[in-house]
Order: sequence, then C-alpha cells, then structure tokens
Amino acid sequence: MRSVRAKAALGATAVVAVALVLAGAAVLLVLRAYLSDQAELQAEVTAREVAAQVAREGDTASGTLTIPSTDDRPVQVVDEDGRVVAVSDELEQISGTGTTGVKPQPLPPGGDDGDGDGDQDGQDGQDEQDVDEPERGEVSGKEPRFVKGTATVDGDFAEYVFAVVEATTGAGRTVTVYAGAPLSVEKDAVGSVREAMLIGLPPVLVVVASVTWLVTRRALKPVEGIRAEMAAITASEDLSRRVPEPATGDEVARLAHTTNETLAALEASVERQRRFVADASHELRSPIASLRTQLEVGEAHPELLDVPGAVADTVRLQQLAADLLLLARLDAGEQPGRARLDLSALVREEVSQRTGDRVPAAVDVTDGVEVAGSHGQLVRVLGNLLDNAQRHALASVEVSVRREGGSAVLSVADDGTGVPDAERERIFERFVRLDDARSRDEGGAGLGLAIARDVARRHGGTLTVGRSAAGGARFVLRLPAL
Repeated sequence: MRSVRAKAALGATAVVAVALVLAGAAVLLVLRAYLSDQAELQAEVTAREVAAQVAREGDTASGTLTIPSTDDRPVQVVDEDGRVVAVSDELEQISGTGTTGVKPQPLPPGGDDGDGDGDQDGQDGQDEQDVDEPERGEVSGKEPRFVKGTATVDGDFAEYVFAVVEATTGAGRTVTVYAGAPLSVEKDAVGSVREAMLIGLPPVLVVVASVTWLVTRRALKPVEGIRAEMAAITASEDLSRRVPEPATGDEVARLAHTTNETLAALEASVERQRRFVADASHELRSPIASLRTQLEVGEAHPELLDVPGAVADTVRLQQLAADLLLLARLDAGEQPGRARLDLSALVREEVSQRTGDRVPAAVDVTDGVEVAGSHGQLVRVLGNLLDNAQRHALASVEVSVRREGGSAVLSVADDGTGVPDAERERIFERFVRLDDARSRDEGGAGLGLAIARDVARRHGGTLTVGRSAAGGARFVLRLPAL
C-alpha cells in the first residue's frame, strides 16, 4: 500500500469504524439501561398494586388472599414462612423468587389473631420497631428489591425482572409480593438496534472510504502536477522552468511556492557557479599565458628572460589558486574552527608584519576583544581588507578594534576616493572590480572582498562598507564577541 490515497482512505475508514463501534456500544448500553429501568418500574408498579390489594382486602377468615389482574405478568405472594399464599392467573412455572411454588396454600389461622392484644403489644414495642416496617393493612415503605428470574405464563416461557415488595395483612401477617415485568422488550429492542448497526456499518464504511479516496485524489492532484513537472525539469536540466502553483492557498500551494523558490535559488546557484568557472578560467588564462610567453622567449633568447616578471606571474597564479581553493571550500559548507582568539593581538601582529606596504597603517585597538573562529581565515580577511586599502589609499590607512555591546568590531579605513553608493554591494561579488581598482592593480582578480564577506558570514558576522572620516572607504567587520 504505497499510495497516499489508499493509506488515507484506509486510515479514515478505520477511524470511522472504531468511532461507530464505540458509539454503537454506548448507544446499546444506554438503551439497555433505559429499558431495564422501565421494566423495573413496571414490575414495581405491579408489585405495589398487588401489595396494596393484599393489605387492604386480604381475607384471613377463608385463608386466601385476593390479588388483582396483572395483565399476564407473573405474581407470587409468599408469607413470612416461605409459603406460597397467592399467585397470578395462569402462572405455570417461576424461578428466581426464592421459591418455585405456583400452587397457593391456605393461610393458617392465628397470627396476631386480630383480637387487639397484638396491637397493645405493638404499641408497647413501638420504639423498638424499624420505622420502615409496615403496620397492619399497609405496604412497606422500603425501596423494593429487584431480582431476575424466569416464568411460564399460559404456556409462554420468558425472562422477567421481579420487584420485591412487603405488605402486612389486616390480620398482622407479613407477606412478600414478587411481581415480574418481561425482559423480552429490552432484548428485542437491543437486538434490533444491534442488528441495524451491523447491517448499516459496512455501507457507511464503503461511503467513507469512497469519499476519502475521491477527496484525497482531488487534493493530491496538484501534487502529481508538481511531481511531473519536477521530473521534466530533471530530465531536461532546464532550471528556468517552474512547477504550477494552485490558487488554493493551502499546504499544497505553499509546497509549490517553496519548490519554485528552491528552483530559483538552484538556478541562481548554478548560474553563479558557471560564471565563477568562466571568470576563474579567464583569470587563470592571463598569468599562465604571460608566464608561458616569458618562458618561451627565455628558451629562445636566454638574455631576454624576465625572471622577476615570471616570478611575479607565478606568485599571482599561486594567490589566485589559493583564493579559488578557499572559495571552493566555503561553497562546500566548510565550517570555521571555534578556537578562542584575541582579535586585538591578531591585528597588532598582522599589521606589524606588513613592512612593505606603500602606506603604513595606523593601529588603534582595545585590548581583550576576543572572538571564536579560525585564525587563518580571520587573518585572510584582515589581509584582504588591508590590501584593498593599500590599493586605494592616498596617504593614510587606519585599523581599529573595539567592542560594541556583544560584538567585536574591526574596521579598516582609507582616505581614497571611496566606494559609490550604488556599488557598495556589488564589490562583494566574485570577480567584480571597479574600473579604478583595475587600473591601479593589474594583478587583482576581484576575489578578496568576496572571500572576506563569505568568511565573515561563516563566523556568524557581517562585513559592510561605508564612507570614512577622511572621505575614503571604511570596511567594518562585526563578529560575536566572547
């Protein structure tokens, strides 16, 4: 089952099936409890009617008890000795009431004899009686008990719930009335509802599965369009193509939009890579061609060999190769080291070693400014910024290090012509050289500032350019301080 539609349909069907089964079970339990309560209520009403009749009209003289008609509901009256003294008409068999007798037996004479002596005894012991005990000719005020059993009435066997109610006859004899209500209604109703649920469940699940399948298919149709277009883009290698974006504004539309953004970024990256390779090839061609020419001339005319020029071209080629290698590592996602570095000491050391600079750099640093990063890469950034300042400065280059809040700030400023506002972002692109820079430095490849910004970003910082106090350029490197 690898289809999303099939999985969604199966999952929805399973969830609905579980929900319906649980809901059906709850309905059956509630229905059974309700019908059981109704049966108990019917049994109680019948039992109290019979008990009231027995208490009011019991005939102790003839030794029999008279009970009213009970509409084919089984009734059994038992005295305190367990003797069956009355039953309903056509009761043939009974169980669950404590005795299975269905043949009434005459009440024995006596009891309290009805001569009044018992009344006096009863009055004397009134404080010792339970207040719920019935008096003569009354029905007990106790809550009835309920028991389940069976009975056969006029040849029909069924299960019943029996209400148990006590009463006292006029002769002072206590009897217990068992009156039953059939449980067949409860069973039939619960069975009918259960059967209807079982019959209706499969069609409902089929409908749920079908609707889920169709809805999921409709919802995933744009996804199939995205997949097909991505497959076509992969086959054609044309990154200028874009996937269709549905106008639904839902997750699929956002997926398509994100996919197009990814394709745009990939296209820009590939184009940048192509341009980088082309520019690198062009930059490498010049020193290699110059070096080859000098070597060929030297081979033919050794006295004309320009050794210093050949060495300069070799150094230029070496520096360009090193720059290209560093950019390749940065593009590959190489993360800088996290060593603890004293930026102030690093600046002092590097500036002091640049003894051959055309314009000496003035250093103004605050001690104890520390950062985390790669020593070699940060030295490379500082060197590139100083090289850039040396190419443009007229008479001064200033280097400063200070702490601003949670940042370590390194700035390199010169008094040259500065960078025009429109070019302040462009100069950080690879192989970009302004006309003035190209005329002043024949060996520059336009990679120094690009490398410096990439290294700054890899260290969690920024590199920007503005105008210095002397009117030239001021490059500011900000790094998280420790």
